[in-house]
Amino acid sequence: MSSKKKSAPLPASSGGLMRFFEDETKGFKIDPKIVISVPISLIVISWAIDIFLAPR
Repeated sequence: MSSKKKSAPLPASSGGLMRFFEDETKGFKIDPKIVISVPISLIVISWAIDIFLAPR
């Protein structure tokens, strides 16, 4: 009996092909606002540099 899983069985979805876990993964947690704002600000800065500092 010691080899039996201690947690309840997971519900089957999509024919048992997908399983969802509630465990948290290790790593950095970044706010979605930062993930969106950093690339947009880099694009705006690069456009500003191209317009104002590199005239054609």
